[in-house]
Amino acid sequence: MRNKPYYSARIGKNPQSERLDFDALKYLFKSLFVYFEDEGFFQEALGYDCVDAGFVPGSLGHDLEGALLLEIRKRGLTPIRNKIDAYTEDDLFDIIEFLYENCSKPIDRIYHGWGDCGWHCKTFDREPGRQEFRAKVNKVLALYGPGYELSVDGEILTLADNGLDALFEAPIPNVDPNNISARVEAARNKFRRFRSSVDERRDAVRDLADVLEFLRPQVKKVIASKDEADLFNLANNFGIRHHNEEQKTQYNKPIWLSWMFYYYLATIHAVVRLIEQKHSGPHKK
Repeated sequence: MRNKPYYSARIGKNPQSERLDFDALKYLFKSLFVYFEDEGFFQEALGYDCVDAGFVPGSLGHDLEGALLLEIRKRGLTPIRNKIDAYTEDDLFDIIEFLYENCSKPIDRIYHGWGDCGWHCKTFDREPGRQEFRAKVNKVLALYGPGYELSVDGEILTLADNGLDALFEAPIPNVDPNNISARVEAARNKFRRFRSSVDERRDAVRDLADVLEFLRPQVKKVIASKDEADLFNLANNFGIRHHNEEQKTQYNKPIWLSWMFYYYLATIHAVVRLIEQKHSGPHKK
């Protein structure tokens, strides 16, 4: 597959060479939806229409509009291929998450040729279907606005800032899954969640500071005492972990919360590896 831009993008004359606008995003996602629907990826849950049998329901039942109202708390989003052009950004992202939750790859299917009815699917495999859907959707989401992705857990998240994606993706050493790895993962998702508020981002920074607090007794053994104190001064002095009159709160929160989040995330990676190295003993050359 070609991995370099075409002519107009190379010379800077294509306004969408870097970012897609919302209409372009809807157009591309609609094409993806039509492909997956025609191939039968949503039949197990959403059902399908047959020229002979009429509507054949899936696991969500006969009333898809009602299922969407129950799950998304919205009306008027179906039939998707007919309504998508009128979607808001929130509508589209809701539907993407909903479809990921209800996607499965057809295994056994037959083609009903009468009236060009289409594929009728009998058995399905959920995970391969979700993986294929997510992979194709993420190629489009990455080009829209600041860049988004559909996570394995089915949430639309903002992409990490340029150059910091490796930090987001790097796994934490499995030294204490419940108190470290799981909490760091939850903080990462909270920070990157679509339209996360300043309060949610502050909470994510606080969660990482709490992980460092949990590690503090071991941190004292691997770094100097002054450096150890500085790690916690950042959160304590910027209205993150405690609340008092001496804290600094009049700062550009979106910018500084991002900086603090990446700072703490990188620090946790470094500290955990230092602790792990100490426990495993000196490396032989």
